Amino acid sequence: MGAYKLQPLSIKNVTIHSNFWSKRIAVNQDVTLPSIYDKCEQTGRIDAFDLNPNAKAQPVLYWDSDVAKWLEAACYSLIGNDDPELNYVVERLITRISSAQQPDGYLNTFITLEKPDLRWKNLGVWHELYCAGHLIEAAIAHYEATGKEHFLAVMRRYADYIVSVFGTGKRDGYPGHQEIELALVKLYRTTNEDKYLKLAQYFIDRRGQKPSIFETELADLPAEDTRLNQHYFLRTGTFDSSDFQDHLPVREQETAVGHAVRAMYMYSAMVDLGVELDDRSLIEACLRLWDDVYHRKMYITGGLGARGEIEGFGPEYKLPNAAAYAETCASVGSIYWNHRLFNLFADGRFMDVIERTLYNGLLSGVSMDGRDFFYVNPLASSGDRHRHEWFACACCPTNMARFIASVGQLIYAQAPGEAYVNLYIAGTGNIDLRTQKVILRQHTNYPWEGTVQIEVHPETTEAFGINLRLPGWCGQYDLQINGRTIDDLSLDKGYIKLIRTWQPGDVIELNLSMPVERVYSNPNVLDNVGKVALERGPLVYCLEGVDHPVALDRIILPKESQLQASHVDDETLGHIVQIQGDALMLVDEDWQGVLYKDRPPTTTPISIKAIPYFAWDNRQPGEMRVWINEFGK
Repeated sequence: MGAYKLQPLSIKNVTIHSNFWSKRIAVNQDVTLPSIYDKCEQTGRIDAFDLNPNAKAQPVLYWDSDVAKWLEAACYSLIGNDDPELNYVVERLITRISSAQQPDGYLNTFITLEKPDLRWKNLGVWHELYCAGHLIEAAIAHYEATGKEHFLAVMRRYADYIVSVFGTGKRDGYPGHQEIELALVKLYRTTNEDKYLKLAQYFIDRRGQKPSIFETELADLPAEDTRLNQHYFLRTGTFDSSDFQDHLPVREQETAVGHAVRAMYMYSAMVDLGVELDDRSLIEACLRLWDDVYHRKMYITGGLGARGEIEGFGPEYKLPNAAAYAETCASVGSIYWNHRLFNLFADGRFMDVIERTLYNGLLSGVSMDGRDFFYVNPLASSGDRHRHEWFACACCPTNMARFIASVGQLIYAQAPGEAYVNLYIAGTGNIDLRTQKVILRQHTNYPWEGTVQIEVHPETTEAFGINLRLPGWCGQYDLQINGRTIDDLSLDKGYIKLIRTWQPGDVIELNLSMPVERVYSNPNVLDNVGKVALERGPLVYCLEGVDHPVALDRIILPKESQLQASHVDDETLGHIVQIQGDALMLVDEDWQGVLYKDRPPTTTPISIKAIPYFAWDNRQPGEMRVWINEFGK
């Protein structure tokens, strides 16, 4: 190992001019960021950094992370965007956060105000290291966006203090909620300070050792401070830390268990450390875990987590639809993990997961107007599941905000002599091939249409490679360069490899066929037996009650029914492509007073309309189904 094969393109070198994404990025900046900031103020999250013991609301153990993620999102939004008002809010907030730092460098509002004598005493559930990780990431984002080092200096001081506390011969411990591990690797890459990398390694290596540090803490804590510990670790009657991926050393883990967000952040750090330390065992463990997650435990939307009681993974193939947890934060974490694996292996299967999650299980997490959020993203609803403006635990809104603000970093990757186009999003990428720089300019109406034009603008005329991702969903495609069809295309790990001497102004046109597809589950997913889902391009579709005059479970889609896609402009949803077709509806008129018969119910024709899953619950409240009853041979 030793290094990533590819380097993602910084969002500083990416512009987006997509009809689809530009609106979402603008809504994120103009609506979502101000709304979240207001909620952080109203709930006391920002005031908590004043460390006022008489404040109306006293801090909760995870509050600092919410403010940190908002700050990270705001900093990403400032890149390439001259917004003096947002910059003023950012700098004012940094001042308030910095003022809460203790003389020794410690910075956590909950512990400082509520549990000052129990610092680092309850790593299992008090989120100290988790909050520290998000604050570090916010500081790095601020430094990248502005070049200013004052907030980075504050967080380096905090990180230095943490380094002084934890490690061999010091305090033994690691975070209950993983996150700081990947933040420390980022800090190492930003500062070239080995101590941050070594601490991340220590946290990962100590996890899963016996006895668990969380069990030792539980025995040492005052009884009044163990309520959450009892809930998480003693729910089954005996001590169990598998919900925290603490059941085995990380290199021995083969199946994904426990809290899905914790797992995604830990797996991301494992890839980072495997690369930086040239540790193949960490990478091999990640590949085993990847196989388990995405071949046996992922929803068709890319969502992760089937068990609400642990916010995490269930047994293999256990994927209930209405009871799906599929936390928005788990989708964010899934993309982070797969992005690292993609950059390591340059393998399109990881980018396929990213695209599926991005356009479905992640985008569903925020309403079209940017004001309301899903914490949980079910695949079926009886009409009682809706987005909310805020949550007591508000990790998902703030995570969505920082992700949308930084989505540009997924589009391209670069390596010496090679450029990679991973996602088809209109705009430009300024790519450094080491020997020269090249601008790739995309023109496309993706995901609604499959035609992608890419203008190539190298500094000089020379040979280099351009790799275009062929999405896993695509069964037919063709490619032209300067109007001439290229038949002898070379495919490597899901990418079309184009190596030639490029001239300024060369145009690549990739046409991806986007028919409506019927998709089926592995028969071991019992909840989906006899059902079908609809996809078109990267989008998963669903039925909503607002479009149908009957309970959705009464709708049966015959296998022979033809399905058509059409562009429509909806007042609420904007421009979308919807799917229409003829189906059947179960009739109950001749069943009054009868519970059972020796013949099946009759049916009557009905027209159905399916919309992209990410857009559901933006119109009238009502039912929703991704998986539809199917009939026929």
